[in-house]
Amino acid sequence: RQPIPEHLQERGFPACSCAVRSAPFFYGAKAFDDLIFATIDKEFYQMKTYNVAVIGATGMVGQRFCLLLENHPWFRVVALAASPASAGKTYREAVAGRWAMTSPIPEKFADLVVLDAEADLPKIADMVDFVFCAVNMKKEEIKALEERYAKAEVPVISNNSAHRFTPDVPMIIPEINPEHAEIIHAQRKRLGTQRGFIAVKSNCSLQSYVPALHPLRAFGVSKVAVSTYQAISGAGKTFDRMPEILDNVIPYIGGEEEKSEREPLKIWGSVQGDEIVCTDSPKITAQCLRVPVSDGHTAAVFVSFDKKPTQEEILQAWASFSGMPQKLQLPSAPKQFIHYFEENDRPQAKLDRMLENGMAVSVGRLREDIVFDYKFVCLSHNTLRGAAGGAVLMAELLCQMMYI
Repeated sequence: RQPIPEHLQERGFPACSCAVRSAPFFYGAKAFDDLIFATIDKEFYQMKTYNVAVIGATGMVGQRFCLLLENHPWFRVVALAASPASAGKTYREAVAGRWAMTSPIPEKFADLVVLDAEADLPKIADMVDFVFCAVNMKKEEIKALEERYAKAEVPVISNNSAHRFTPDVPMIIPEINPEHAEIIHAQRKRLGTQRGFIAVKSNCSLQSYVPALHPLRAFGVSKVAVSTYQAISGAGKTFDRMPEILDNVIPYIGGEEEKSEREPLKIWGSVQGDEIVCTDSPKITAQCLRVPVSDGHTAAVFVSFDKKPTQEEILQAWASFSGMPQKLQLPSAPKQFIHYFEENDRPQAKLDRMLENGMAVSVGRLREDIVFDYKFVCLSHNTLRGAAGGAVLMAELLCQMMYI
């Protein structure tokens, strides 16, 4: 028997009256033993339904949020919000002529009147338990908007990049660094909130290769070179809206290379006091190219180790890796996070991006390299695992951890 964690006590759970079980998960070479899950008497705990809003609902990621949340078992959409240009229209009217998904607009949302993400913030705050945020605004405007929601005691699950390097904002890939959620206590103290906080997901470009590298950190990943081949949906485009990509490759995506090199170092960092401190290894160099693919980011990865593993050890590390979402059986979690393909011509975006509802990572072509130790190819769905799906999974995790 151990004390219930502080953030659970804040939610009304008794400090010492419940049995708990330790959850010894392994993240790279570090045993993570301090996450505790309460086995709480039924009178203190029951699964609830959470009222949520999508802020930035008319954009491509916002549209994906709507599809994912249409029949979610825990989350009920009660509000959709966007810019003043869309506010006051029904959702069907607001996305008319720019609905980018292959599935139709969910009927349950079609006649919802879109609210103004800024002007209607107090109204939205009174309606919801938390919000998903995927707005298209300037960085400083996004930072200010998300902090306004948090200070209104609304947790913000953000797909935006604005707060990714705010020191006390966790940037979580649920299978990799759930322990970073503990920084929320420090963030709430800074913001002066009881419930409100901001948690962000990482950039879509690294959602394939960081998961593949993570189980290999036990061997001392020292150097990484990666080239990403990124789908046009990552730019919020479809082929009819981006004719310049047809029969073409564009060798530059603004800001993507810097994000691809820096963000993994925060994800693999550690909570120290009131901030997350980035690690200084491995050294990562990246090139990011836009390619004529609708969905699915591919990465060609080259990696060196302090202690070079065998191919069999790498394959075993991928096959056996399981994160907290799998252990908790979260609704959006893939059963197997990393899938390895033996075929020489896999993974392919068209064939494999929807693996496990677009939430799994596909890896293939592992072989030794003459410059680095090994090389391989990775694939993830950029608007599912890499954007809205990853945010929904993070929200599920934070609900289970009782931060929401």
